[in-house]
Amino acid sequence: MIVSLLYKVTRKLLTVPSVLLRRGTAKDAELLVLRHENAVLRRQLTGPVRYEPADRFWFAALSGLIPRRHWHEVFPVTPGTLLAWHRRFIAAKWDYTARRRTGRPPTPAAVKKLVLRLAREHPRWGHRRIQGELARLGHRIAASTVWEILNAAGIDPAPRRSGPTWHESLTAQAEGIIAADFFHIDTALGRRLYAPAFLGHGTRRLHITGVTAHPTRDWAAQQARNLTADLGIRIESLHFLLRDRDGKYGEAFDAVLRAEEMEILKSAPRAPRMNAHRERIIGSIRREALDHVLIMNEAHAHHILAAYERHYNEHRPHQARNQLPPDAPEHPAAAHDLNTHKILRTRILGGLINEYRYAA
Repeated sequence: MIVSLLYKVTRKLLTVPSVLLRRGTAKDAELLVLRHENAVLRRQLTGPVRYEPADRFWFAALSGLIPRRHWHEVFPVTPGTLLAWHRRFIAAKWDYTARRRTGRPPTPAAVKKLVLRLAREHPRWGHRRIQGELARLGHRIAASTVWEILNAAGIDPAPRRSGPTWHESLTAQAEGIIAADFFHIDTALGRRLYAPAFLGHGTRRLHITGVTAHPTRDWAAQQARNLTADLGIRIESLHFLLRDRDGKYGEAFDAVLRAEEMEILKSAPRAPRMNAHRERIIGSIRREALDHVLIMNEAHAHHILAAYERHYNEHRPHQARNQLPPDAPEHPAAAHDLNTHKILRTRILGGLINEYRYAA
């Protein structure tokens, strides 16, 4: 935590010359990098070069003053290594593992024994019926926990009597469901930004409506209005919005969507698999874009996310749509002879993402 704070303060101090002088800052930073590199080499003349934590600290901090296109000329390591060092220092700021335990608390042995007793004395009770009896007795544990206890003991669940499962319900209603969630972005200076992601279950179309450092409920309601404007006539086919119980949502957010005759579905607490499509799209955004770019501010984040959204909707293939993008026709394009038709590459986000098309 202390190293992360020191790293953040150092990067801010190093930006002071660039703000005050406006010229020669990159050159001075390059000289500092080369001097530190010489110091490292002199320190290890008799063996292989090893970079100590302090060396990584200074190289990562100075990288913010040098244009990225010159990194491979100035630094003794690859740009990917610099980004990895920077992410490591930023991640330390949000590392709370030393202050809290991960995962759910263990189920007491007495409660497990009671679950097995209820299952033994009532063979026709399923895990949800047993969960209800436990709740009446004051033991509030999840139905999935009851199922795990029974499964570990080799007790088969009672047959389901009525009603579809959550997976069956979402699959049957996929064309009318859109999922929503907020995800965070950490800038190069340690500032945290937030952005909402909306994903249609049936179309797999992505909507990222804004970026802010202060996600108030009024701002979230405005994002709902932006979504309805972005959807246009498509909103008539949507009947449900699936979201979690985040405090950023409010009555105004729900009211905007109810005005469009949409029903709000809330997933259970700490149950990410109830909104698995949402979790997967946020993971794709991080793996394919955000983890490889140093975000400077809100405008930069908005530019990166807008470019990725356009790529995702217009070009990126999806398994659920027969490897077609959301905005593509229902049938794939006809294949051409590669000997007579040239394939062109389009660079997105400076080459971070590539798109391929036949030359006209």
